[in-house]
Amino acid sequence: MAPQDATTAAPETLSPAAAILEPSPFAKMRRRIFGHYGIMIGGVVLIAIFLVAAFAPFLTPYHPILDQDLANALKPPFWHDSPKYDPAHPLGTDLQGRDYLTRLIHGSRISLLIGFSAMLISGVIGTTLGVAAGYFGGRVDMVVNFIITTRLSMPVVLVALAVVSLIGSSLWIVIWVLGLLIWDRFAVVMRSTTMQVRNLDYVAAAQACGCSTFRIIMAEILPNVVNHLIVVATLEMAHAILLEAALSFLGLGVQPPAPSWGLMISEAKGMMFFDAWLIGIPGAALFALILAINLLGDGVRDVTAPENRN
Repeated sequence: MAPQDATTAAPETLSPAAAILEPSPFAKMRRRIFGHYGIMIGGVVLIAIFLVAAFAPFLTPYHPILDQDLANALKPPFWHDSPKYDPAHPLGTDLQGRDYLTRLIHGSRISLLIGFSAMLISGVIGTTLGVAAGYFGGRVDMVVNFIITTRLSMPVVLVALAVVSLIGSSLWIVIWVLGLLIWDRFAVVMRSTTMQVRNLDYVAAAQACGCSTFRIIMAEILPNVVNHLIVVATLEMAHAILLEAALSFLGLGVQPPAPSWGLMISEAKGMMFFDAWLIGIPGAALFALILAINLLGDGVRDVTAPENRN
């Protein structure tokens, strides 16, 4: 009898120490998150701005509105080699002699409040309409599509300007006007994703078990489209912050003397060719905040994409 070939010999039993363990889904997700530069950079910048906004009253000794000193107006920031520089005001002072760093820090609170609140209002409206259209279809889908088309036919900035000029301008009016105008992207994305999810097996199984429509939507549909919801939420938050800055720049957003970044740019536009830093500082802060939010949203989309889940 021929000797047994080496290739047909009984396989060796691997020792437990040599066995390679498959990482858990949580470990895979954590590795993707910490390995994504967009999430890390955007998250660090956004957390830093949030902490600055949360502890704004404790970071500077000045009040953003009440501490005015016309004798100290237009003090230059620290990078200007000027005898007028005052170390007590590292970013200089504005036209009314108010500390620019203090107004910049407190302005971050207004931007974050408007962005988050408007995103929340628009998210509730758009998600409700989109999920209803995607799940029920038929006439509900037709009605929602008509509402979305009507909304898309209206320019956001012009409608916001008209509404604010008619009913007045304040912080919460701006929030509600923006929240009621920027829900369309939520509705479009939620409608398309819900139409894809509603035909999957686990939704059919829940329907066969006799689950109510509300339970199916809340327990089966929404948890499986939440990654798309997060991405749209970050985009709309950045959109709302930019719209508020535009409205404040045009004089119909947050009203003086509130320290809004858009309002700070508007107040300094007359000094653009003489003291450009008055516009550059709040403009750079606005750019950093919008970029951080967009980087975070793009990163969430990348790490939660189906092709990256394995």
